[in-house]
Amino acid sequence: MAKYTLTVNGGSKEVDAAADMPLLWVIRDLLGMKGTKFGCGQSLCGACTVHLDGVAIRSCSIPISEVGDGQITTIEGLSENGDHPVQKAWIQHIVPQCGYCQSGQIMNAASLLNSNPNPTDEEIEQGMEGNLCRCGTYNRIKEAIVTASKSL
Repeated sequence: MAKYTLTVNGGSKEVDAAADMPLLWVIRDLLGMKGTKFGCGQSLCGACTVHLDGVAIRSCSIPISEVGDGQITTIEGLSENGDHPVQKAWIQHIVPQCGYCQSGQIMNAASLLNSNPNPTDEEIEQGMEGNLCRCGTYNRIKEAIVTASKSL
């Protein structure tokens, strides 16, 4: 076990963890933030997506020892009041059904819009590839991203 000081959602957090512990389990089990979900554990589904220095990553496959001084943002830190343009568009377009994948979808969409504020439909599809939705709400996800892009 080693001590790590992480910057999570703008605040400093200290944890004791094994160097190979995935960031996902640090976030969920050691920091108690349950918004980031476990899906596949192999970076294939996107349920565990968080931002590291503003870029979407799969937290299930990044060991805590590789985070370094990076700024981690989880779904809880995307906006203080749940009013990020992507979150508002998700509600407007009634995207979630079961909701399990939604935090990862939202985090990936926010990262996509940070790097490309006005994506085409094809760029949205490419940017969101790898974020799986069991309920198949892909059309609503795309519509919500388009709406969010217009309010940025």
